[in-house]
Amino acid sequence: MVALFIYFLWKEKKKTNEFYTRNGGPILEKAKFIKIFKKEELKPIIKKSNFIGKGGFGEVYKGLIGNELVAVKKPISGSVLEIEQFKNEVIIQSQVIHKNIVRLKGCCLEVDIPMLVYEFLSKGSLEDILHSDNKLPLNMDLRLKIVAESADGLAYMHSKTTTKILHSDVKPANILLDDTFAPKISDFGISRLIARDKEHTQSVIGDRSYMDPLYLETGLLTEKSDVYSFGVVILELISRKKATYSDNNSLAHNLKLTRKRRKQLSILTRILH
Repeated sequence: MVALFIYFLWKEKKKTNEFYTRNGGPILEKAKFIKIFKKEELKPIIKKSNFIGKGGFGEVYKGLIGNELVAVKKPISGSVLEIEQFKNEVIIQSQVIHKNIVRLKGCCLEVDIPMLVYEFLSKGSLEDILHSDNKLPLNMDLRLKIVAESADGLAYMHSKTTTKILHSDVKPANILLDDTFAPKISDFGISRLIARDKEHTQSVIGDRSYMDPLYLETGLLTEKSDVYSFGVVILELISRKKATYSDNNSLAHNLKLTRKRRKQLSILTRILH
């Protein structure tokens, strides 16, 4: 019986070490600003009472590590795409430190699909603030603050890092806010690291409601693609109307039609008078 127990412990230890190595532990140990957490440190947080949300990538839990409140992202399944998105997120966020980009504090690699540990943002996402049942009032000064500071984060990614970072999924759900409503761009799972002297073509991934039509058509991703998506976010923030995508029907398209109709009405009014 004792021998069986020792064998079980050895097998679990071997599996844990395999996960750690496969998930890039030896490389990430060298990252200055990323802490490697043991799964036992995160286990008390991953429980039903701490659950705060669920996205395409996984479930998010809130809890304390020491005296600090954090958000832990736990992937739901282990598809190759999700593992690649995890690696991409860690690689990118280990390179960026900016007040308007959510801070990745660390990760746990001792599990089949790694877990990510972030700073906790108390106000949740801009998506929730704009459209949930408990949506909050936002005066124009606050909206302009969110726009200006989010733009600062995007500008940093596009021009202030060693390698240009294209987010490719800019939308209200990926802009989180702290207790002072300071915005922080999040979710870099499908972001791209682009050499500054290269063009970049990639299969189209992202939310079509916010997607640059040129990127949607050609697969060519540039910083202008992020700027277009951010423009849709601004429209949504101003109007509080949710962006949706269908053929020839989007928030940006509807704005264009409204401007065109107003222009036609103005011309007609001048003619009649």
